[in-house]
Amino acid sequence: MGVLLALLAAASFGASDVTGAVAARRVSALTVTLAIQVVGLVALLPVLLVVGGAPSTGAWLYGGLAGAAGTTGLVIYLRAMAAGPIGVVSPVAALVGAAVPVGWGVLLAGDQVGLQGGLGILLGLVAVGAVAYVPGGSTDGAGTATLLGALVSGAAFGLFFVALDATPPGSGLWPLLGARIVAVAIMLGAVVARRRALLPHGAGGLIVISGVADVAGNALFLLATRVGLLSLVGLLASLYPVVALLVARWWLQERLTGLQAAGVGAALAATGLLAAVGA
Repeated sequence: MGVLLALLAAASFGASDVTGAVAARRVSALTVTLAIQVVGLVALLPVLLVVGGAPSTGAWLYGGLAGAAGTTGLVIYLRAMAAGPIGVVSPVAALVGAAVPVGWGVLLAGDQVGLQGGLGILLGLVAVGAVAYVPGGSTDGAGTATLLGALVSGAAFGLFFVALDATPPGSGLWPLLGARIVAVAIMLGAVVARRRALLPHGAGGLIVISGVADVAGNALFLLATRVGLLSLVGLLASLYPVVALLVARWWLQERLTGLQAAGVGAALAATGLLAAVGA
């Protein structure tokens, strides 16, 4: 069940990424990100009552930390993407973001994944880096600040997963409320500081889809961590770039490079290995 929930989380994150990216082509990326966080917050409220669980200090604390890490990472990521080669920033951030929960689970939490699980994790990390690579990027054109931004943003994305995994088991989805409130506050501050528009005119439908898919991914990942190992669940949920690539291929007719196609194949192989471990 943990494997299935993690894969569904990856699918939700991937769908959110593509629709959010298309919306950001029409409106400021910061404005779109703020709107996505607000939509996710509104969509989350009725679900909290259905899923149940008890709010607690731990739920608020770790949820807030997750929201701060994920949103801060996003702001740093956007700045790095604007300043340096996308072909460097994107795969580095994606790879680090996937490696953090895997390393935390295996090295610190004591997850026992075995040889098959280890191979699946390795293939999954390769898949994430390959699929996220954008042709034309070179480290020759990436300054120290850009590479550091990619590393820090990726680590922040990974810590988002780690913090959610640390939330109390009986807290239901309440940690996500803390995460969303902190995320909205951070993005609102960023939008005001950069003097961007608060309302995203012309991309409302895409933003609603992206916001609902994003919070659904968060919820599915949180539920997956309750029944599965962080190292496996975190890696599988981090395969969202594969989903985003396939959605873009189907919806936007974007072509896959040879490396990206190989990454998709590696992702499928990794999923099979990890599914067997988590069965």
